[in-house]
Amino acid sequence: MNPELKIGIYGGSFDPVHLGHLLVAQAAMEELGLDKLFFVPTAQSPFKAENEMAPAGARLQLLRLALAGKTDCEVDEQEIKRGGVSYTVDTLRDYVKKFPGAELFYLIGADNLPNLKAWREADGLARLAEFVAIPRPGAAVAEFPKPFRGRILKGFPIGISSSQIRARVKAGLPIENLVPTAVAEAVRNGQLYL
Repeated sequence: MNPELKIGIYGGSFDPVHLGHLLVAQAAMEELGLDKLFFVPTAQSPFKAENEMAPAGARLQLLRLALAGKTDCEVDEQEIKRGGVSYTVDTLRDYVKKFPGAELFYLIGADNLPNLKAWREADGLARLAEFVAIPRPGAAVAEFPKPFRGRILKGFPIGISSSQIRARVKAGLPIENLVPTAVAEAVRNGQLYL
């Protein structure tokens, strides 16, 4: 049993990871008192099936570069290794097994709150973790639908999105102040998002 352990799970495409993601991680660590935060890149989102993502290996490499030296954050490849469409309920069940008795927190964009009831096995999913909504700057935050329980992250909402970064790369614009330096170099060297 790990009754004192507080584990955060931060799912997403991280395509690419950017400073907004890292600020959310810092706020979550501080506000929730997390012992560890796992970044879980999705293989394929059930809600973004039409989106073409960078290859999984490239997204993993960028995440590892962004998290280098951060001992309280870790990359979890389970959804990529599973392949196919990634379902949060499968991932959270794995964390319940890995960390029995731990308090689990699942970070999601606040824009996902209205759709939570449509997520696979929503009622069972709601029992596995407390959900933590990440607000977008200036956007209203919806209520958590029943039976989900959750809270809103207060710290560091920043208006950076991965889609903006991909568009900037495609347009030949710099991304250096939006992503960690090592990530910008890897995107450039790997000719990603062109």
